[in-house]
Amino acid sequence: MLYALLGITFVVFLVLGLPIAFVLTVSALSACFYLGYPLDIMCQRFFTAIDSFPLMAIPLFMLAGTFMSKGGITEAIISFALSIVGGIRGSLAHVVAISGIIMGGISGSGVADTAALGTVMVPEMKKRGYNVEFSAALVAASGAIGLIIPPSIAIIIYGVTTQSSIGDLFLAAIIPGVAIGLGFLIYSWWYTRRHNYPAEGAVPFKEMVHRFRVAFWALLMPVMIIWGIRGGVFTPTEGGAVVAVYAMILSIFVYRKITWKDILPVCIDAAVNTAAIAIIIAATSLFGWILASERIPQLLSAALVSISSNRYVLVTIVIGLLLICGMFLDSSPAILLLCPILAPAMQAVGVDLVQFGIVMVIVLTIGLLTPPVGTALFVASNVTKVPLVKLSIRVLPFIGIMLLVALAIAYIPEIVTWVEK
Repeated sequence: MLYALLGITFVVFLVLGLPIAFVLTVSALSACFYLGYPLDIMCQRFFTAIDSFPLMAIPLFMLAGTFMSKGGITEAIISFALSIVGGIRGSLAHVVAISGIIMGGISGSGVADTAALGTVMVPEMKKRGYNVEFSAALVAASGAIGLIIPPSIAIIIYGVTTQSSIGDLFLAAIIPGVAIGLGFLIYSWWYTRRHNYPAEGAVPFKEMVHRFRVAFWALLMPVMIIWGIRGGVFTPTEGGAVVAVYAMILSIFVYRKITWKDILPVCIDAAVNTAAIAIIIAATSLFGWILASERIPQLLSAALVSISSNRYVLVTIVIGLLLICGMFLDSSPAILLLCPILAPAMQAVGVDLVQFGIVMVIVLTIGLLTPPVGTALFVASNVTKVPLVKLSIRVLPFIGIMLLVALAIAYIPEIVTWVEK
């Protein structure tokens, strides 16, 4: 009866369009009434869920990402990327893919990167005759890389949930994130040559050096994050504080796109975005606590393992499950809900937690590009005015590239597990 109650309330309110945090809360409260738990449990679980030092990294990286988008850092990165590929046919398409990789190493938010790239790049691509549907799909996919390349908010949540090393996860995510970006570049090269899109013109070496100097301090940010966390100089949370202050200094004193009076609005924007994630974490904690108290994760994990003892078969089944869940849940609630169920099952068949974490984040990132809850898809559609149905079809090649990388990691764990040696 409890399973039916949780399932029915969850599905009904999700279909009705209630925000996922409220869907989880209402479902959990219905279970509390059914089981006779005191309502004090809700307040206790809400507070306990967000009273976490590692999770403090999320608002700090959010703040750094907001400074990046408003402080001229995005423009510097795009200008430098254009100097690299300006002489190649379809230059602007390549700039989008490269910028997605670089910006993903700073903001940690796929949706924020999609909005920034779409606002800056799509109007320029339209002026030069690029197909607007292709442009929108490329922007959505390249922006979504921000959820994979460190510092990734999804990876931080996974690390906290499974008690895995966030430093190892960050380092392990670099190769897959870059591989996906390179896949986008190859596809863009093929597509732009086929449609004879223009090159922007090669940039003289002297100008390339100048643009590199301008972008250097921005490009240093992801290096600083990985080196600091992996080298033990600071924790991920402390790293978020360092990068947030660093981004503020760049925005005010180097790129000079933000003044002191702009700091408060920037902080408010970051706080609002953080609050949305914090509410989801709190609601998921209550929902997850009820599941754990009834030993549902253990039962489901045992059921998964009973399907097959072959880890390749099981991981393929799990990837399919994650693809379906990613269509209806954002990455944060999906990780918080599914990790207690799936992680023990993966460990039982010999799948490394770092390996599984990267696969999980990549597959759930695909959910940013699939309706009905594809937030990056919605942002790109809103910015470019491309109908959602057409955009959903155009983004399929990029989804295929991401899925291939996820499958490669699932079947060849050494791609990411080398970080633990």
